Amino acid sequence: MKILAIESSCDETAAAVVEDGRKILSNIVASQIEEHKKFGGVVPELASRRHCENILDVVKRSLADAECSLDDIDAFAVTYAPGLIGALLVGTSFAKGLAMATGKPLVPVHHIAGHIAANYLTDEALEPPYLCLVASGGHSHIIEVLGYTKYHVIGRTRDDAAGEAFDKAARVLGFPYPGGVHIDKAAQTGNPDTYTLPHPKISGCEFDFSFSGLKTAVINIAHNAEQKGVEINKNDLAAAFQKTVSEILVSRTISAAEQFGYKTVALAGGVSANSSVRNLLEKECKKKGFRLYMPALYLCGDNAAMIGCQAYYDYLAGRRADESLNAVATLSLDEIST
Repeated sequence: MKILAIESSCDETAAAVVEDGRKILSNIVASQIEEHKKFGGVVPELASRRHCENILDVVKRSLADAECSLDDIDAFAVTYAPGLIGALLVGTSFAKGLAMATGKPLVPVHHIAGHIAANYLTDEALEPPYLCLVASGGHSHIIEVLGYTKYHVIGRTRDDAAGEAFDKAARVLGFPYPGGVHIDKAAQTGNPDTYTLPHPKISGCEFDFSFSGLKTAVINIAHNAEQKGVEINKNDLAAAFQKTVSEILVSRTISAAEQFGYKTVALAGGVSANSSVRNLLEKECKKKGFRLYMPALYLCGDNAAMIGCQAYYDYLAGRRADESLNAVATLSLDEIST
């Protein structure tokens, strides 16, 4: 079964053709990073306009790379939630048009479920149930993956997501957008023990995250140094920040795995490309005897191959959409669990 998938939840216009859920025939991503970099972050209206300009070419290229025509496609899939509403509407509208014009099924896919599914494309041995840490620019979740379409969220961020905190900390340190990759690079030559940063916790919710206070601590250190005319070591502060975020994400994931009885752990989302997060999670899982699965680096960020993979399992579960499908900016994974 060949699925043509579309992803446009933020600032990447992506399309891919995936066969039988696990084989990538094509995976095209048109990035807008250079355009948004000058603003220090994604401008939603600008992102939506660029999606409108890019989506036809991206879909055509995905079909060409897969050596397919629309006649060869068995179903269409699209990210419909969550994300920037204008951006989502572009992909959703285009996918609905394809489905209506061809008379073929349309499968609506949850963005976070797609990130989780990136692991299936990397390692065919992974099967539910397992515990997954999803960390990205807009999301930080600890999720029980009970089945290919069944989830239970046991931990989530209460304010900033991990990736968002990376971008905001990077901005105050003078690094360009997107900040995560620059902090990771700077941290390689920094001393993480030069600065002591807080490990915020949510009272009564041991698996939830809060990164706002950590981000503010970095901002305060930088601003206080500037006011005193003291030069901070950006690499050291970047290393301390990255180490702290990694410790927070990994420690709660490992604790959740132990409490809920999981021996298999997975990582997903844009922050899953961070070297410190990957290394620390691998170290702690090895120490506990857990099996660990992580997506290939090229599948960590937003892409349509992960959407096509998840769509295959959603299709088998009977999920379909018609012309009434609408984009949804905020939607918990619990709400679509089947």
